[in-house]
Amino acid sequence: MKTHIDCIPCLVKQALNAVQLAGADELLQEQALRDILIKISRMDMSASPPEMGAEIHRLVRKMTGRDDPYSDLKDRYNRFAMDAYPRFKQLIAASPNPLETAVRLAIAGNIIDFGANLEINQAVVDRTIEASLTAVPFGDIKEFFMAVSNAEKILYLADNTGEIVFDRLLIEEIGPDRVTVAVRGGPVINDATMDDARFCGLTDMVDVVDNGADIPGTILDACSDSFIRSFQEADLIVSKGQGNYETLSETSVNRNVYFLFKTKCTVAARDIGCEVGRLVARKIIADTLNS
Repeated sequence: MKTHIDCIPCLVKQALNAVQLAGADELLQEQALRDILIKISRMDMSASPPEMGAEIHRLVRKMTGRDDPYSDLKDRYNRFAMDAYPRFKQLIAASPNPLETAVRLAIAGNIIDFGANLEINQAVVDRTIEASLTAVPFGDIKEFFMAVSNAEKILYLADNTGEIVFDRLLIEEIGPDRVTVAVRGGPVINDATMDDARFCGLTDMVDVVDNGADIPGTILDACSDSFIRSFQEADLIVSKGQGNYETLSETSVNRNVYFLFKTKCTVAARDIGCEVGRLVARKIIADTLNS
């Protein structure tokens, strides 16, 4: 997905949030925003929004000296999701279709995205999860079930902290023995890293690799060789989150990809062809990527 003019205010707001979370004083906030506005004015609008986002957050980390401004929020939502894990595990077990319920919960967990909205709180997450149990997803969720059933090697691209606990619920239903999970190679916004996978128990269940990049999405040219091997060996890629959609939907790859996420802005919703707020379970196959 290419950057749209409507993405610019969002990128500026995201930059301000990061600088403030890093504890910068007003003078440093002003200096950082001026530098970021210059960088945005020169950005390539044909690139995906996460590419610009990565540059912004690198600059914020450099100027503030904070490697992970979102660390407190990440810890809070990991703990919130882990506390809720037994309740959702029981909900899945009691469902007439456990896999479908796990998919719905995993997509609902994508609401925990502080790049899109720093005002998310636990009440919003709870309401989103409740609504997800009856909402009509955009795409073909039954086709996804079939793809999972037929796949021998699944690469699961994680997105955010907190959300990664909901991913664990889905991976347990899919069958961990077939799954490799990929996380970010370094802190960016509240995206999940190896520490988060370890915290929620995923490293004890499945192979986990980091993708070698501090980008809030998946740009293959920036990823590590080990991640690329996992990507190439997978016969099904489950791509969680809007950032992964924004980057991978602009990439030609010889792989079957299912995007699971919740649309959180008009630009992404328009690009994929649905309304803001929809649960998305959409297949993108190799010959349709970048079409």
